[in-house]
Amino acid sequence: MVCQIGAWVADTLVHAPLARWAQTRAQVVAIDDGQTALTFAQLYAQVQRQADELKCNQAPETVFVDDQLSTMAQMVSFLAIITSGRCAAVSDPDWPSAVRQSVQNSFSTAASMPPEPTPTSPFYIGFTSGSTGTPKGFRRHHRSWTESLRVCIETFGHDAASTVLAPGRFSHSLFLFGMVLGIWSGAGVVVQERFSASRMMETLKQGRTPCLVAVPSQLLLMLDLAARRNMPPIEGVRLVLISGARWMRDRTAELQALLPNARIVEFYGASETSFMAWMDADASAPPHAVGKPFSNVEIDIRHPQEPLGTGQIFVRSPMLFMDYVGSQTDPTAAVRDRDWLSVRDMGYFDAHGFLCLVGRENRMIVTQGKNLFPEELEAALMACPGIAQASVHGIADPIRGQQVVAVIQMNTTDPWVTAQQLSAVCRTQLESYKVPKRFFVCTDWPLTVSGKTDHTALAKALPCLPPLL
Repeated sequence: MVCQIGAWVADTLVHAPLARWAQTRAQVVAIDDGQTALTFAQLYAQVQRQADELKCNQAPETVFVDDQLSTMAQMVSFLAIITSGRCAAVSDPDWPSAVRQSVQNSFSTAASMPPEPTPTSPFYIGFTSGSTGTPKGFRRHHRSWTESLRVCIETFGHDAASTVLAPGRFSHSLFLFGMVLGIWSGAGVVVQERFSASRMMETLKQGRTPCLVAVPSQLLLMLDLAARRNMPPIEGVRLVLISGARWMRDRTAELQALLPNARIVEFYGASETSFMAWMDADASAPPHAVGKPFSNVEIDIRHPQEPLGTGQIFVRSPMLFMDYVGSQTDPTAAVRDRDWLSVRDMGYFDAHGFLCLVGRENRMIVTQGKNLFPEELEAALMACPGIAQASVHGIADPIRGQQVVAVIQMNTTDPWVTAQQLSAVCRTQLESYKVPKRFFVCTDWPLTVSGKTDHTALAKALPCLPPLL
């Protein structure tokens, strides 16, 4: 299902198009979880009923979406909260009870009667992991997302305004955005309660979801499953939007063969910034490139250092978040400079105008008086045959300042690799100070809820991990 582009242009509130679709696309499925489906008319009726209850009960200015509900019920609740003029807080179902209670207690429970929402009214609070382990809340206003939705469809055309498959958690801002995109465009969204590569492929084969929003780990699991089952190409996918972690571009040809009619796009962004840059996934692209800025984004590289001009990436756009909720002391927090913002990523522009991402400032390792960004070394290691995952760390060293070590996960299909072999490969690609002094093996690789490597968990586990011989 593809909706006519342009109908939503004047909408400045995230929930605004729903009322129109309830009239003009009443019987079109708005959200489908594989068991139950709601049309736009049904979704609108449920949203209005819950919104009226919130108003009558004078609910607080911020209302938490119950993360124990189904994804469909969470979406209804989310839309009802923001329709009522309140701000929807989206928690993580995996939070320990003590963390959950602490976060919720930090918000006022006082009765409220907020005014009608405006484009700059807060509508959503999401949470990311802070360096202290305490979730860090980020607050967004309506315009930051309506601009994101607009530029997404402007950039990627009709395929971005088609029915979306968002096979991830409601608490993950990428998948929440994908769900809202489907409802915003009037084409609808298909969701999964729990991610399953086989179920994702079955949905795609039905041809109902031309647009897929996914993180790299989901796509890799799908590719591995397709290879094991010798599955034929899936013809109905027209657009794949990849974010959340670096896509392994050497798998692009394999993904393109499975989805032959799809445009495969990777984009760079953050919870605090929305979209920043994008590019078509291309195995021949520079390894550090993350794309060129979106049409409504400006990027500035601050304090560039030779030889590449690497500096801290600052962005200015109408899609930036409002502020953090709670403590501002987290060293991983974004940095503001008036209307510019940095999420502490380091990078440079290459000769072709591509933004190249070197690494995160707070992951930087200083060894032998030189700066090392783990992401560069991790990419080199994961390009080695036999390596499925890599995580690079700095441990205290009285001579070097920090000693570089790497944790790896072996590829089960090609597990034979030695520390000496990995060192030799690294020396052919990197300066000597970047070569790990020791390698460790982790078989049970930890991931965050967003599908990224949990580097913090691996750092804590380092003393207990066996060395690679």
